[in-house]
Amino acid sequence: MIEHHGPISGIAAYADRYVATAGYDNQVVLWDQATGRALSRSMHDHLVNQCAFSPDGRYLVTSSSDYTARLWSVPELDLLTVFRGAEDDVEMAVFHPTREWVATASRDFVARVHDFSGKLLREFKGHRADVVSVEWVDDGDELISSSDGGEIKRWSMATGALVEDVGLDGVEQTDATAVSRNVLYAGNDRGEIVVISEQGTAQVPAHEAGVKRLLLKADRDLLVSLSYDSTMRLWDISETIPKNIAETTFPVDVWPRSSAFAGESKLVFGTFGSKYRTYDYERQEWLAEEVPPTHGINGLCVWDDHVITVGDSGVVYRDGVPISETGSLCNFVLPTGPTILTGGQLGTVVDATDGRVLHRHHSPLNCGTTFTKDGSEHVAIGSYAGEALVFRWEGSTLVHVEDLKLHTSAIKGLVTSGDVLFSTSSDQSIAWHRITDFSELHRIEEAHERVANGCVAFDAGHFATVGRDLTLRTWTPEYECTTIRLPIRRSIRCVAASADGDVVAIGSYDGHIARYDPRTRGLLAIDRPTAAGISAMTFSSARDAFLASSYDGQVYEIPRTV
Repeated sequence: MIEHHGPISGIAAYADRYVATAGYDNQVVLWDQATGRALSRSMHDHLVNQCAFSPDGRYLVTSSSDYTARLWSVPELDLLTVFRGAEDDVEMAVFHPTREWVATASRDFVARVHDFSGKLLREFKGHRADVVSVEWVDDGDELISSSDGGEIKRWSMATGALVEDVGLDGVEQTDATAVSRNVLYAGNDRGEIVVISEQGTAQVPAHEAGVKRLLLKADRDLLVSLSYDSTMRLWDISETIPKNIAETTFPVDVWPRSSAFAGESKLVFGTFGSKYRTYDYERQEWLAEEVPPTHGINGLCVWDDHVITVGDSGVVYRDGVPISETGSLCNFVLPTGPTILTGGQLGTVVDATDGRVLHRHHSPLNCGTTFTKDGSEHVAIGSYAGEALVFRWEGSTLVHVEDLKLHTSAIKGLVTSGDVLFSTSSDQSIAWHRITDFSELHRIEEAHERVANGCVAFDAGHFATVGRDLTLRTWTPEYECTTIRLPIRRSIRCVAASADGDVVAIGSYDGHIARYDPRTRGLLAIDRPTAAGISAMTFSSARDAFLASSYDGQVYEIPRTV
C-alpha cells in the first residue's frame, strides 16, 4: 500500500486530475484526485520539501534536503533529470510558465535556474540568509526570491542582474510570496501580508501568528494565507489591497506549510499523517477523509526510569505504551514538578501524562527546560515566534509568569546552567540571559553559519551547540568559542551530554550519532543505528548510555563510548 510514513511537507495539484505530495519520509506520491487513490511513488535520498506540476501537467519537480531538485514524468514518476549544484537543502522548485526552465531556492543563499536537461542557466547570488522561496513574475522574464533574512529580491533572466531589492523592516520572512499583475504579496512573522506595488508598500493584518504560506489563483483573483495560528484565510485581490472573504480553522493534523488549489473549488493540504486533506472553499467545509497517523518520534525523555516519547501523531508513550493524546504533532517532552510537559504544533502546553491542556500560546512550541528561581521550580518553553514562555509551579499548579522575547525567530534549543538561561535560534543566533531577572547577558548574532538547531550544558557555565553548518561548538562562561567540524554530511539535528559532562553526543538527519570529549575535542565514537534522522537525544544515568529517538519511530540505546 502506497502511503506516507512521515509528515507531508509539500503538496501540488494539477487541474482536477492529480495531487502530488512530498514527505519527510523521502517519498514523492502521486494521487488520483477523484478517488484519493495513490497511483505511483518515487524517492529522494533525504526528506522532500516541496513539489510542483508543470503548466501542462506532464512533469513534476521536487525539491529535497538531499541538495537536489528532480524532474519526474507524470503519471509514472520516472526520473528524468537531477538538478545539482546546491550546497544545502533545496527548499522549493517551480516551473517557468512557458519555457522548459526550473527555478530553485536553496539554503546555501542562492536561487538558481536550470533547463530541463539540467544545464545551469542562471545563478542568483546576493541573499544574506537561506533562500526559501522562488516565484516567477507573471510573464516569466523575472524571478522573485525571498530569504529567512527578511529580504525579497527581483532578478532579470535576460541579464542575470538584480532588478530590485526590498526588505521587510527586519522581520524574518517566512517562505510565503505570491506575484500577480506586478503586485508582490509576502507574508511575514508578524502575521501580516505585505503588499508591494507601484502605489508603494502596505501591511495588511492577516493572522495572529506568522504567515507560513501564500497561495495564488490569479484567474479568480483569490489569495490564500496559511498561518501557525491554525487558520487559513481567503482573500479577494481584485483590488490591490486584499479583502478577507472567508476563513477556516485547520483540522489538527493539517500542517500549514503547504497547500494547492485543486479542481474548481477545492484546496488540498499537507498533513502530519499518511494522506493529504481537502477543503471545499465554495461550500466552506472540510471533506470527511480518514488520515491515518504516522509514527515518527520528535522528542523523548527519561522519567522515573521510564522512556517517554512523543511525535507526529501527538500520542505520548511510556516504554512504548500509549498513555495520553495531545491532538496534534508534538516536539518535546519535559519532566518537571509532579509531571511531564509536552507541546508542539497547536501551541498548547499539555500535561503529557493525561492530555490536559495547561496553557495556550499563539504559535507552535519547540523545546523546553527547567530551572530554580526564588526557591521554586520554573519551566521555560521555546516557541516558533522566538518567545520563551516562563511558568512556575505552585504546588501542583503550573502558573504562567510571562513571555520573554529571546530571539526574532524560532527558538530551537533551551538549557540552563547555574543562573544562566541559554538559547539557540533558527536565525543562527545564541543568547545568554540571567535567570534572576531575565536580563540579557550576551548575544552572538551569527554563532553558526546556518540554523543553530540545539544546545546542551556539559559543565558549569559551559554550553555546546550544533547547527546546519555541520559543526559542534562549545562556549565558555566568557563567551569564547571552540569549533569542531563534524565528519557528517547532513545537518546536525540534536545534542546531548552525559551526566558528568565528559561526553557530548550529536545526532544527524541521516542517522549518525557521534560522541566527543568536549574538553579535548576528540572524537570518541560514531555509529549509525538507522538511515532515518535522529530527532532527539537524552542521557540515561541508569543505563550509562544515550537514548536517541528517530523519525522511523524507534528509540536506540547508544553507549557513551566504544
